[in-house]
Amino acid sequence: MEIEPDLPVVPDLGPVWLLDVDGVINARSPAWGRAPRRADVWSQADRCEYPMRWAGALVDRIRRLHESGVVEVRWCSTWCPEADLLERLWRLPVLERALLCDPVPAGELGWPVKLAAAHAVLAAGRTLVWTDDEAIPDRDRLLDRAVARGHALLIAPDPGRGLRPADLDAIETFAWRHAVP
Repeated sequence: MEIEPDLPVVPDLGPVWLLDVDGVINARSPAWGRAPRRADVWSQADRCEYPMRWAGALVDRIRRLHESGVVEVRWCSTWCPEADLLERLWRLPVLERALLCDPVPAGELGWPVKLAAAHAVLAAGRTLVWTDDEAIPDRDRLLDRAVARGHALLIAPDPGRGLRPADLDAIETFAWRHAVP
């Protein structure tokens, strides 16, 4: 029987929120009670334009949670190399990039990179919020243990709808439970 060491818990820092974009913020039908906002974003790296649809109230809540210091939002998306485009579009502050490879592998090829970022947050002793519509594994011993101990919150939204108000409520409740006094 393999014994896993306890992960350190750094009590003076709030949770890190690893935030994906497509299927989480950018969704076909975000439906937060108002018509979704829309814009096209030109990716120089991909040399094409991507349509974006999002709920303004969702982005506003993400911004407020990050700026309040209750969570530290970090991009964890294939958009990491060009996240500045999204920060300008959504009027977000400059957020740390959890994925430093350029380009970030797309689709299933990028899932191990995202999982490594989640593991790194936990290994650093931080609590974790991870929102991703497809990369969160069904089983992962480290993540499962962190969730069971209340050190991680994992949310995999429906990619067509993205994060919902109840998801943000859960994130906010979790974050305040782990917030710096």
